[in-house]
Amino acid sequence: MKRLQVTLAVMMTFSLLISACQGGISLGKKITVSIVYGSEKQAWLEPLVAEYNAANHKTAEGSTIVVEATPMGSIESVDAIIGGTMQPTVWSPASSVYVPVANAEWRKTHSDDLVADNPKDLVLSPVVIAMWEPMARALGWPDKQLGWADIAGLAVSDEGWAAYGYPEWGVFKFGHTHPGYSNSGIVSIIAEAYAGAGKQRGLTLDDLNDPKVSQFMVAVESSIIHYGVSTGFFADRMFERGPSYLSAAVMYENLVVAQESKRIEGTSQQLPVAAIYPKEGTFWSNHPYAILNAPWVTAEHKAAAQDFEAFLLDKPQQLKAIELGFRPADPSIPLTSPLDPQHGVDPAQPKTVLEIPPAEVISAIEALWKQVKKPVDLVLVVDTSGSMAGSKITAARSSLMQFISLLDDRDRIEIITFNSDLLTLTDLSPVSEKRQDAITRVSGIIESGNTRLYDATLLAYQELQDKADPKHIRSIVILSDGQDTASEKTLNDVLAVIGTGNLEGGNAIKMFTIAFGDDADKDILKQIAEATGGKQYDSTPENINKIYSEIATFF
Repeated sequence: MKRLQVTLAVMMTFSLLISACQGGISLGKKITVSIVYGSEKQAWLEPLVAEYNAANHKTAEGSTIVVEATPMGSIESVDAIIGGTMQPTVWSPASSVYVPVANAEWRKTHSDDLVADNPKDLVLSPVVIAMWEPMARALGWPDKQLGWADIAGLAVSDEGWAAYGYPEWGVFKFGHTHPGYSNSGIVSIIAEAYAGAGKQRGLTLDDLNDPKVSQFMVAVESSIIHYGVSTGFFADRMFERGPSYLSAAVMYENLVVAQESKRIEGTSQQLPVAAIYPKEGTFWSNHPYAILNAPWVTAEHKAAAQDFEAFLLDKPQQLKAIELGFRPADPSIPLTSPLDPQHGVDPAQPKTVLEIPPAEVISAIEALWKQVKKPVDLVLVVDTSGSMAGSKITAARSSLMQFISLLDDRDRIEIITFNSDLLTLTDLSPVSEKRQDAITRVSGIIESGNTRLYDATLLAYQELQDKADPKHIRSIVILSDGQDTASEKTLNDVLAVIGTGNLEGGNAIKMFTIAFGDDADKDILKQIAEATGGKQYDSTPENINKIYSEIATFF
């Protein structure tokens, strides 16, 4: 009897499962569309992924489509794809500018392009120079169309804003991200090269060899306060700290719209911001939806990715993009608020769109930028107290050695270690003269004693004040795994000294602090970093290399 009951129960369960299948309920057969995308569109894409997944879309084979989307820097993500550490179905960078370089790199080990054909655009946003409106008006905007030539002229002017009747604004302070890591960074230097050559199309290697191009780029880059990996970080810092920190920065039009929306709503008290569309030409941040031509992308993956693409390009989703300051990919959809002058933008711009150069020209521009970019005077401060024993000191040594290898020959470094004592391993001097010696010295650091974090911080700051070139980026990177236990100075002493840098705004000495491990005093390190306009990082022995690599993008 008991066996009969079990058999009947199994039959009933099987019958219910068959009914469920006939009713369209999935039994678990699914196909995942993994997307790595430029984080600039996260606010638009993230809720749409959730909406799409909730609707249980299916392929022709009956698989439920599940979209998994990961925001990541455009160049960082394609480097991971080419390096084999990431295998997404779709790559959606901020723009198509880096696609030729990505394809050239991919063809070194494959027979076809990574991005085949011409991917469709998801949303659009012109690359602009965001400038405080009073400053733009001082230069003649909106009656005069501004551009890279105005930036270059201001950058090298000894008078700065005084030449326009505003000495209280000081010197011109400019920002763009690092072109080796960020789409807006590579776009910036390509646009600089075009402007220097006086062209909008057909930029060649011969053009880059013309001294006037490098001279023009030197002029623009001389006003840089620092570089960075994230366009959003620049926007946040500019809009938080105001015109004393940055006069202008390269970013996307939608970020200007977002800031102006906050100001209009009363959640930001900053000055109005104007989007400058360079008269020499600019690029679209067109967010291509590239279904990868890669071995791991099957025919069903491609069909599933195309289904999600159609969903994103449907009118309701495109209208949601407008609400966030993006322009729709479909030109038949009219541009409405907030894409209007009240939000700092001009829907009739850009008038001139630059041509994306071939891969070899883009690579040559990056190489030229490394020759002309603003050098950094950098003090590296490392905790070598007894609590750094074991894996911490091992990781600190290896990561710092890697960091030194990332710096350019024209950069200058000084290295200070601290425990119960403060020790200068090498004085401030060019990396070209001592790269291997500095690496060798770092390889021999050992741990012992107490923690004089505050004294070491003040020593590093004073060293830069006394010895750094004011025309260089000036920065300090501090790594510490614990609380201060032995300093003569206090945190208030530190903040009182480094806070005086506010008089220099964006040109002040920047501090980047690394809280190394669970025992590090993260709050204090954050206070030190943010007082200077820098950034605080949380780190472990496992991810310290990545942290140092990100900090290197600021220089």
